[in-house]
Amino acid sequence: MLPVTSMPWQQAWQAALYGPGGLYRQPAGPAGHFATSTQGAPGLGPVLAGALVRWMREEGLTTFVDVGCGRGELLAHVHALDPAMRCIGLDVVPRPEDLPGPVEWLEAPGGPDLPASLGGLEDALVVANEWLDVVPCPVAEVDVAGVLREVLVDPSDGSEGLGQELQGPDLHWCQRFWPPADASPGDRVEVGRARDEAWEALLGRLVSGIAVAVDYGHVRGARPAAGTLTGFRAGHHVVPVPDGSCDITAHVAMDSLPHDELVDQRSALRRLGVDGSRRPGYELARADPTAYLRALGEASAAAALTARGGLGDFLWAVTRVRR
Repeated sequence: MLPVTSMPWQQAWQAALYGPGGLYRQPAGPAGHFATSTQGAPGLGPVLAGALVRWMREEGLTTFVDVGCGRGELLAHVHALDPAMRCIGLDVVPRPEDLPGPVEWLEAPGGPDLPASLGGLEDALVVANEWLDVVPCPVAEVDVAGVLREVLVDPSDGSEGLGQELQGPDLHWCQRFWPPADASPGDRVEVGRARDEAWEALLGRLVSGIAVAVDYGHVRGARPAAGTLTGFRAGHHVVPVPDGSCDITAHVAMDSLPHDELVDQRSALRRLGVDGSRRPGYELARADPTAYLRALGEASAAAALTARGGLGDFLWAVTRVRR
């Protein structure tokens, strides 16, 4: 028998990350438990920011929006590279005290919900970097009869059981994007409809420009049979327990998102001049040791951002919005 405290994963997940006292509202924030492309090894943020600023200049864009921006790390790097550029960040916490003054800040409700004040964005690059993987969604599992059922979880200890048969729009999403017809009992699905709707809502705030979702992801034909739901605590994988003590994430079905182009981060960044295969020549070390060390650090960061089996495998879903 299921504990009386069991509830759908989507509901427990939302409360654990974004509810009162939720993980993302705690002082340490997400950086206390895992490192993103902007918070990882030294130098990653400036290199990524440089690529995004070059992209904006190529496209004639003047506003940068960072969705789910943590404590504003990437925003600060973009502002430092081009102080004339309008920068807007949104996250669930109040504005960080050390954020540069001109950078705008919007406090978001959390999860898929966007602040009402975000809208009318013109000539903007909107980046959702590792946002959708922490937008809670239903988790479903194939039972012994081959029926896809919603997974319930006890927030106190993470114990699970199967609930009602998946129906309606969530089942239709699975049939289209993650069909369970050939699945075996115990196989799992993270139902991405909630992520698709969150992404569509964000696109609706953009009048003109480019929106890009950057995330851990997979595509049809390569869905993980066991799903990807996991937890992180202090930089380590842990069993996901939705009690606010760990980050909870699941990879994104990136091909179900509305998009014009789907490309891996390695390819996207190389187009923007970030090539991790290049190293500064030793002649620079002899002529200007300081410049050599700076160039070496940038090359190392570029290599990390484009690495196979690492950040380079992120997927970018790119959508262009024209007036």
